[in-house]
Amino acid sequence: MQEAQRRRKTRVALLSVASNTTLVLFKLVVGLLIGSVSVISEAVHSGVDLIASLIALFAVRTASKPADEGHPFGHGKVENISGTIEALLIFGAAAYIIFEAVKKLLHPTPVESLGWGVTVMGFSAVANFFVSRLLFKVGRETQSVALEADGWHLRTDVYTSVGVMAGLAFMWLAQLVFPGHSWEWVDPVAALGIAFLIIRAAYKLTVNAARDLLDVSLPEEEFWIREYIAGLVPPVRGFHHMRTRKAGHMRFVEFHLLVDGEMSVEASHAITESVERDIREHFPESSVTVHIEPCDGSCQQFCVDGCYLSDDTRKTVQERLRV
Repeated sequence: MQEAQRRRKTRVALLSVASNTTLVLFKLVVGLLIGSVSVISEAVHSGVDLIASLIALFAVRTASKPADEGHPFGHGKVENISGTIEALLIFGAAAYIIFEAVKKLLHPTPVESLGWGVTVMGFSAVANFFVSRLLFKVGRETQSVALEADGWHLRTDVYTSVGVMAGLAFMWLAQLVFPGHSWEWVDPVAALGIAFLIIRAAYKLTVNAARDLLDVSLPEEEFWIREYIAGLVPPVRGFHHMRTRKAGHMRFVEFHLLVDGEMSVEASHAITESVERDIREHFPESSVTVHIEPCDGSCQQFCVDGCYLSDDTRKTVQERLRV
């Protein structure tokens, strides 16, 4: 299963690389021919997308490697690092676009052959829409941060391409209806709008990719596990010190499980194996560590929130231990 997922992730990453390479060349040639800063800015954006796709390809190949002596927790965080780098690249592309757009606002130059610009932007939007949809689909199904980040790169390109296309189409129509007026300012203004959209997407990407580098807890997973443990009462009496985190596609879950102190080692071990198996089945690609502890009914402060003993049962346990 893991090998099949690795191949699937690699294939879609290669498709993204091929798509972006084609679009960079297409946009750059057309942008230079017609003198459109917004089309050239889109070529730069696609160039950043190409770099991001190459990084994503490297990340999915590396993150799929099994744990080894030097990396006992696996290589999953490579995907988070990849996503963060991709987000920073988008910030850099946005800064370049703003610089070029302001320069052209101050020193406007005519844009020619607007039909070509509209055509290349329309082609880019359609191509990136379908590739990004595939990246999102595979990224979510395989828990790949790198592929989802690459998908956001291309989806942002869809929105910006549509924006540039609309700006060029407006200039085209305006020149036909009002031939005596100057409309060159529309092109750099559209480029500025693109830049701010890119910055917004880059901020979201940075937050999503970097949070797992900080080992942020997983609230949805913790809620399900709490509900699951509650269904194991009475042999299980509670839990404490639950910790969850994510690295790439891998989840890591740790907690202490409280059981009857008179339970045999064999029985408590069987419960541990059952709990770990059920959590891994519900959350594939998870590393689960459960530490069994005897419950004496004292309910220390750190285990109050995870205690499933009724008041009467707690008193009974405490009285039995005093005898």
